[in-house]
Amino acid sequence: MSTIARNASNKNIFKSMQDIDMTTREVSHQCGVTMNDSVEARAIAEFMEENNPSVTITYNPATIRIDGEGKLIFKMDEITEYLGREMTAEIFEVNTSTHYGRMVRVDDNTVILFGDMNEVMEYI
Repeated sequence: MSTIARNASNKNIFKSMQDIDMTTREVSHQCGVTMNDSVEARAIAEFMEENNPSVTITYNPATIRIDGEGKLIFKMDEITEYLGREMTAEIFEVNTSTHYGRMVRVDDNTVILFGDMNEVMEYI
């Protein structure tokens, strides 16, 4: 990875421990996925960044993080069109090394990550 690419993605969406006030009982509604760096993961990250301006993409040496607020919706047919070859929910999950938030596979075409646990209740 080039220095330019690494510096461009040096954003940190998380607060440091010294900046967290435990007395406020503040709840984060962030959610995200970490993917192993691959052609598919790069296409997913680029697609999400182009179609959702509030998404934060972080390129690490071997992984790509996609972070968002509230929920992240991954539509396999849209990613397929962007990538130029088939993307299925199964391929998406294979490329995913970890996630935070609640991941719900709505159907064969849609995977949603929820940061707000109350919002996920309609799917479970």
